[in-house]
Amino acid sequence: MTSIELFEPIGHESVADSVIGQIEKMIAAGILKEGRRLPAERNLAEALGVSRPKLREALQSLEGRGLVQTRHGEGTFIAPLTGRAMLPALQALYGRHEPAFFDYLEYRRAQEEFAARLAAERATRADRARLREILGDLEIAWKENNMEKSSEADFQLHSAIVDASQNATLIHMMASIYDVARQRLFHNRDFLRTIDGTGAQLLAQHKDIGEAILEADPARASTAAVTHIDFVLKSFRNWIEQNRREVLSEKRRILS
Repeated sequence: MTSIELFEPIGHESVADSVIGQIEKMIAAGILKEGRRLPAERNLAEALGVSRPKLREALQSLEGRGLVQTRHGEGTFIAPLTGRAMLPALQALYGRHEPAFFDYLEYRRAQEEFAARLAAERATRADRARLREILGDLEIAWKENNMEKSSEADFQLHSAIVDASQNATLIHMMASIYDVARQRLFHNRDFLRTIDGTGAQLLAQHKDIGEAILEADPARASTAAVTHIDFVLKSFRNWIEQNRREVLSEKRRILS
């Protein structure tokens, strides 16, 4: 489905209000997320079946409500709605203090368990198709040993699971939380590979979560999500401890 296909032709009994209502509903439902570019004005007007002046009127109203932003030369975008989970200064502070990462993962553990359970109960046909596609991408990236593709598919999988929860608050809030992960302040998948070796465990964990959702098994999905985050927590602790031992060993070697 293209972005144009998201929109439905509307009647003419209150054109601008109808356009506003349709876009607001998609924002509230988490279909249109912050940063998403709306189709070009001509294409959007055609998809909605309205005139371009009426579309502009609606978009101006949405901009006045703080829901969209028009960037000259670029187009119209969904405005920032939830803010960032952390401002840059706090992100940098967290990046310098390892215990903060444990708090971050503890929060994600609870939210992702909740999301996986809901996704297993509520995933639609489109959600399941998206999950299958991403799981396929993860498998391909693993076989190719492509870390960039693997990392991107990882983010896409977690986002798809949250989307499949059909909980709009969770969708918007976790988009902000995953923004922190994308900054790679705390870690990246490279350190996990030092624990996991080939990355096979990570792949198996992601497949387990995805397959549980595809099979509509909330209990299994919930358990699989917790197992995955617990693995990351344990791996990070092991990584820190190994680094500590290596520093101490090097100091003993110097003294000897």
